[in-house]
Amino acid sequence: MSVKILSITLLLVSTCVSCHSSEDARFPGIKPPCCVDVTKPNVTADVVGEIYREQAARYHCVKAIIFNTKNGQLCADPNAQWVKDRKLC
Repeated sequence: MSVKILSITLLLVSTCVSCHSSEDARFPGIKPPCCVDVTKPNVTADVVGEIYREQAARYHCVKAIIFNTKNGQLCADPNAQWVKDRKLC
């Protein structure tokens, strides 16, 4: 009897692990969107506040600095001079 319970438990655990690892493909809208492109022109005037976050390049996301603007988030090129200047402020 205990071997049967152990087998069922292992089957359930492996199913849960399998489902969890494929969660990204089944529910792509759950994760926050990422930057797939960046802007290079100086748009300092559009940036609101001093808070920004850095995004690493992975999967289809590109390396970017994300600023808040009046119209939402702005994905900026981390190598652009205006972005480097803005981060120092």
